[in-house]
Amino acid sequence: MILNSINWNVDPEIFSLGPIHVRYYGLLFAMGFMLGYYIIERMFKSEGIQQEWLDKLFMYVVIATIVGARLGHVIFYGWDYYSQNLGDIIKIWEGGLASHGGAIGILVALYYYSKKVTKRSMIWTLDRLVVPVALAAVFIRLGNLMNSEIYGHATDLPWGFVFERRGEEVAKHPTQLYEAICYLITFITVFFTYWKTKAKEKQGLIFGIFLIGIFASRFFIEFVKENQEAFEEGMTFNMGQLLSVPFVIAGIYYIYKALKK
Repeated sequence: MILNSINWNVDPEIFSLGPIHVRYYGLLFAMGFMLGYYIIERMFKSEGIQQEWLDKLFMYVVIATIVGARLGHVIFYGWDYYSQNLGDIIKIWEGGLASHGGAIGILVALYYYSKKVTKRSMIWTLDRLVVPVALAAVFIRLGNLMNSEIYGHATDLPWGFVFERRGEEVAKHPTQLYEAICYLITFITVFFTYWKTKAKEKQGLIFGIFLIGIFASRFFIEFVKENQEAFEEGMTFNMGQLLSVPFVIAGIYYIYKALKK
């Protein structure tokens, strides 16, 4: 039988115990961070870096990711609503996280972390941190798939998903999977670049590869993704694309600077 589309009707909740609800998104989010911790622990040990630095880095990144991603969604995508309903900003459990906001939050936290903890260049930390972050991004997009959210336009391709829980009746691009695959390729690239080459000695090179791999793929995938907010209708480039461009430019800059040295 020829596959025409995939009917997707997965319950985002795995189970519940009274007021406690365990969802795939939260589980995948946590798995991404835990695997990330293990990866960077190995990296730090290989370089003889003290455990205290790792523990503080983990704390900074977790808090910065959640706060930054939430504020990113509030400011970039929903300010008209949240400016009139400030109390709803803290309602993270209702959904609404923006990856660009998470990235900005991490950068702010790492600036402080580098000044107060490592006393080393912020780029030194980023060259190592982006390896597990790329893997965590894969898990987050898989979580979006389990939530049947952030998908694309209608398609007649055989791998199109009919997101039944969203009331869809036609197949749509599973852009969550497109991004997850691109992020996985980025993770594999920076992982082997760190372990199998001398790239970590060229400060900014791994960070630059990460920025281009994550945000260039995000930019192009947005062309087949449905807009997240009404105000994006009619825009040549949507908000996700506009926010991705500075990161791609920064990636090109850091790669050029690293190779020039």
